[in-house]
Amino acid sequence: MTDLNSLKYTAEHEWIALDGDVATVGITDYAADKLGDVVFVELPAVDSGVSAGDVCGEIESTKSVGELYAPLTGDVVAVNDAVVDDPSLVNSDPFGEGWLVKLKVDAAAVADLLDRDAYVALTGGDA
Repeated sequence: MTDLNSLKYTAEHEWIALDGDVATVGITDYAADKLGDVVFVELPAVDSGVSAGDVCGEIESTKSVGELYAPLTGDVVAVNDAVVDDPSLVNSDPFGEGWLVKLKVDAAAVADLLDRDAYVALTGGDA
């Protein structure tokens, strides 16, 4: 089980785990629950660049279509092909096998993101 307190979060309900200068990004269980059953995931291409706040992918569920926003500026170094092949991983294991992309980033930029307490407050205690 991932230590949720060690992660950073965005107001768009993404989580970020930093390992050196590589940030693993996924959506939170709160977001996955609000989306409903995820049926399609579109991710950016490896070796492409993304800019913080810009749309870089799409998550489609039985309820709605949501945009995936880049939480940080960086270069895509990996995408989770398992999620593309089996989008339900986003629902069943959002903080583990359901990760979406890995970005090479400026590690200092992560400090500007939300900690667990701030994210829980943002969701009204539902996260």
